[in-house]
Amino acid sequence: MFNRKRGLRRVAAIVSISSLVTGCGILSSDSSEDEKPIVVGTTSAPSTLDPAASWDGSWELFRNIYQTLLSYPSGATAPQPDAAEQCSFTDSTNQVYRCELREGLTFSNGDRLDARAVKYSIDRIKDINVNGGPAGLLGSLERVQAPSEREVVFHLNKPDATFPFVLATPAMSIVDPDDYPADALREGSGVVGSGPYTLQSYEDGERAELVRNDRYEGFAERHNKAVTIRYFKDSAGMVKALRDGDIQVTYRGLAADDVVTLQGKEGKEENLQLVEGSGTEISYLVFNPEDPWAGRKEVRQAVAQVIDRTVIAHKIYQDTVDPLYSMVPKGLTGHTTGFFDDYGDPSVPKAREILRDADITDPVPLTLWYTTDRYGSETALEFEEIKRQLDASGLFKVTLKSRPWKTYVAGYQKGEYPVFGRGWSPDFPDAENFIAPFVGKQNALGTPYLTPEITGELLPRSRRESDRANVEREFEQAQQIMVDDARLLPLWQGKQYVAASTDISGAEQALDPSTIMMMWQLERKTSW
Repeated sequence: MFNRKRGLRRVAAIVSISSLVTGCGILSSDSSEDEKPIVVGTTSAPSTLDPAASWDGSWELFRNIYQTLLSYPSGATAPQPDAAEQCSFTDSTNQVYRCELREGLTFSNGDRLDARAVKYSIDRIKDINVNGGPAGLLGSLERVQAPSEREVVFHLNKPDATFPFVLATPAMSIVDPDDYPADALREGSGVVGSGPYTLQSYEDGERAELVRNDRYEGFAERHNKAVTIRYFKDSAGMVKALRDGDIQVTYRGLAADDVVTLQGKEGKEENLQLVEGSGTEISYLVFNPEDPWAGRKEVRQAVAQVIDRTVIAHKIYQDTVDPLYSMVPKGLTGHTTGFFDDYGDPSVPKAREILRDADITDPVPLTLWYTTDRYGSETALEFEEIKRQLDASGLFKVTLKSRPWKTYVAGYQKGEYPVFGRGWSPDFPDAENFIAPFVGKQNALGTPYLTPEITGELLPRSRRESDRANVEREFEQAQQIMVDDARLLPLWQGKQYVAASTDISGAEQALDPSTIMMMWQLERKTSW
């Protein structure tokens, strides 16, 4: 996750790149070209290399170097076995989940990957319990057993039909017990995993060099021998590298200006492909309940009444994103338009009335924080526009502050920010994943959001239902509670854009349902 926190620029279901390049095909292969790494650019650098610490975009690297019990083969929308040979619930109440591992699994260093390693990996997530980390995904897990070398049994404290989706997230990556301490995060830039690639070298914030893991046993069919991921501070540098041939693919962080340019004649003349697809990434504001001003519901509701999402989408993002009026994005069962239904069009008089009824007559001082190097080059412009709108109302006096992602994460996990921006790409494609991660005492935001009706009634009720189409009412009720609280303020829903040189194929299969790129699907065309 974005964040995941994965956080996160405009990714979701991808349309075929190959359909944009008519009349082209692979005629032959040059072995020297095949040996060269495919270089992929992104503005989403990992915040950590230890799965026990990450509920953000670090997962994009984890998917390729670690292994999970379940994952998503190309085209799958539901989790399928990866390190596991088979998994299933063993009871009718969705409270006991059993997996049997593939035979003969090892880590990249040759150590055995058995049921003990799986239990160890899951237990350490809960034991280390990083604030804002992936332990928040394991709220329904009571205990893990390893009855035999290949058998793992998960006992849940309540029915949870979404638990297989949790196991398929990169947060549940399996680590080597001999290399990862049980009660502390692993330090250093090395990784011991069992995924399709090994991490040959890593420069924090600069690059990750991946080479094929010859010990890997799983579903991934690798179409290349090596991939290098380069991390950029902004879209401009990334697109320049694409045009110069220094990278071949971009999969996260394209700025609106670059998207518009690549959509036009210039992109075609440069032999570059741009793919647009619908997306489920969202951007939103988080209000800290401990702040004397952001903690007041009337202040939050007044902000919600003033902000003009349409202007942000058009003026800042040039319509490469859509206004969003619910934390659950369009395209998922349970989506509503609650913020529009309750607040309607932006209205300063209505916002003034909300504040006046709470005896707030002077401009409200608010400090808004954003990250400088995570969600794309428009983030600073977006927050400047939010400040402009709020200041222009005469009801607020806004101060903007920013930090790079790594220190930004530490700040919101410590509760330092009155109001801050976040992005979110789904851990799995279900409305639950746009509600559950943000509520409860421990959540992905590091900011407690106690909502007993959601956490104690609506979510548990929805998790009893295996057919997710039957839980629409629960999600609608949960969203209305969130609209009333205005603790989280949705801003926009992203579209997906992937740019690539025309000598690369496979990107149409490369994104899993949580829109993480499976690097092994990329392939270099060497002749036309």
